[in-house]
Amino acid sequence: MGERKVLNKYIPPDFDPRLVPRGKRPKDGLIPVRMMLPFSIQCSTCHTFMYRGRKFNSKKEAMGGPDGRYLNTIQRWRFYIKCTACSRPVTFLTDPKNADYEMETGGTRTYEVHKDQKFQEEDQEASELESQKKDPMKALENRALASQKEMADLDNLDEIKAMNMKHLKIMASAHGTSIS
Repeated sequence: MGERKVLNKYIPPDFDPRLVPRGKRPKDGLIPVRMMLPFSIQCSTCHTFMYRGRKFNSKKEAMGGPDGRYLNTIQRWRFYIKCTACSRPVTFLTDPKNADYEMETGGTRTYEVHKDQKFQEEDQEASELESQKKDPMKALENRALASQKEMADLDNLDEIKAMNMKHLKIMASAHGTSIS
């Protein structure tokens, strides 16, 4: 039994790696990939839901054209899957700019709460900055609050440092050593 689990294989001295047949590349450029759906999709033909985490035998291809690379370095990929009910092709792309995927054809991406919350927070921050630009008194109040918070944080940090020194002195006296 143990001889089947050998990690190293015998390589004869006359072995030429150039003579080993290479794997063939697909003619159409589509590489078969076993993957899980990164987001939930609803098919646009039969309205069947395919949920995040569902495994598919998909095909991937490098996206060509001017949108094929992000910042001229990161390759964007297009994935092809088929609907589980009606076998309609569904395609989606990688989106390296947002570290996400974007739906291309064949279905719609379902609502995701965390994405909506992120956009809402960004909109709120933008509206606060805009209101501060329009209202100088509001900006002054916010600066005053920020400086008060900074002072309180510094006071809390000083208290923590004092407590740590006190604990260090107690531990040093228990062990019979001195701390300067």
